[in-house]
Amino acid sequence: MSNHDQQPPWGRKKKPQTPEEMVAGIIKKLQDYFSENKKPSSGPEGNKPPTSSPSPFSILGKVLPIILIILLLQTANLAVFKIAPSEVGVILRLGQYARTTQPGLHFKIPYIDNLYKVNVKKVRKQEFGFRSRFPGQKTTFDRSGYSKESLMLTADKNVINVAWIVQYIVNEPNLYLFKVKNVSQAVRDLSESVTRRIVGNMDFDYVLSNRDLLAASVKKELQEELNNLEAGIDLVTVQFQDINPPDKVKPAFNEVNEADQDMKRLVNEAEETYNRVIPKAKGSAKQIIEESHGYAIARINDAKGQTGRFLDILKEYRNAKDVTRTRMYLETMQEILPSVQSIYVMDKNQNSPLPLLNLTPGKSALPLK
Repeated sequence: MSNHDQQPPWGRKKKPQTPEEMVAGIIKKLQDYFSENKKPSSGPEGNKPPTSSPSPFSILGKVLPIILIILLLQTANLAVFKIAPSEVGVILRLGQYARTTQPGLHFKIPYIDNLYKVNVKKVRKQEFGFRSRFPGQKTTFDRSGYSKESLMLTADKNVINVAWIVQYIVNEPNLYLFKVKNVSQAVRDLSESVTRRIVGNMDFDYVLSNRDLLAASVKKELQEELNNLEAGIDLVTVQFQDINPPDKVKPAFNEVNEADQDMKRLVNEAEETYNRVIPKAKGSAKQIIEESHGYAIARINDAKGQTGRFLDILKEYRNAKDVTRTRMYLETMQEILPSVQSIYVMDKNQNSPLPLLNLTPGKSALPLK
């Protein structure tokens, strides 16, 4: 006897058997059963007793319960299924869509319900103009042999090399499984069609300098086309990796770019000079104009004031001529005399000038002239 047979029953630990182990045990019992029926039994004298063939009904009565047990186990195994956290399950009942199950343990009707599992968290992608050789932290790309995907014609009849990537996830699993036969190929064909149409309606320079707007336009139109097909997917991103002219025209393209950069530099310098000089000249001109307006207004106001003063004096003169004349004479002398160095007093009855004694402090008398 083996050590396992010598172990006492209370020392054994019975583990629950899996359905596979139960089926294997049943098959082994069947094999043992049929092998025992085939063994010949010898009598006391060594002569073989006459063998009698077993009845088919007796064999069927022994095998049928075993078959029923196997069918029940298989049915129970088919009725229970598990959905992973990143998946959903689509159930078809007799070929028609029945329901969509979420992650967890679920039941279905065996032999009637068919289960299809779809990963709705996985981000699927399509690459155009290149292929990722070794994805990872340092991804390497292979661009050779994919020029037919990337070469496009712009609106100004120039050839451009465009490489882009489309990423999408499944948002309606039942449509993804049964509405379109090959969703991946549909995404590829529609992406090329939409991208070529949009690039073909744009100029070469616009495509080179507006890749973000180009990607947004492609994503919007591509999502609309996929919704019309009822593909059951949602675009995550459309990103243009590389937009360049073909290799054969790159030298000429670089020369054109250099000339364009020089032109832009000269234009910027001219605009800088214009912004510095023209506003200053405009300001100076405006200052001169404002000063001339102020000068004109001052002269006009002064003339009006003098005219008004003269008219007032004339009015007073007409009312009292002698008094006005004397007052005007005195006011004029008061204004003029402080700046006069020599004073002459003339009298019509005297032949020679009279000396005027200067009584101002610090000055001597004026000489006689």
